[in-house]
Amino acid sequence: MFCRELRNELTSLAQNLPRLETYRLADQIIRAARSVTNNIAEGYGRFHYQENIQFCRQSRGSVYEIIDHLTIGMDSNYITESQFDVLRDRCLRGIRLLNGYIRYLTKRKAEKANND
Repeated sequence: MFCRELRNELTSLAQNLPRLETYRLADQIIRAARSVTNNIAEGYGRFHYQENIQFCRQSRGSVYEIIDHLTIGMDSNYITESQFDVLRDRCLRGIRLLNGYIRYLTKRKAEKANND
């Protein structure tokens, strides 16, 4: 749920970037934000722990990509430093949540292997 909220917030931000960034930075932010939730969903649908873990890792990579896009936005004066700080902190929270889910999946995978 948190990553979905973050995706919506980033989409709103991207839609308010200058028109010249519509097919550059704005598009990249939207694609990366969608990739986060898309990969979580796809991993969950795989029903195998290792595949789910891999898709969560890809999702985490997309969050780091978003942080870089936000840095570009700040460096280009499209967002303020305080906006950047708030959004970066939200991204870092998303990363922590994903890391926790990856730890959970890794533990479950090990437990299943021990029970087989």
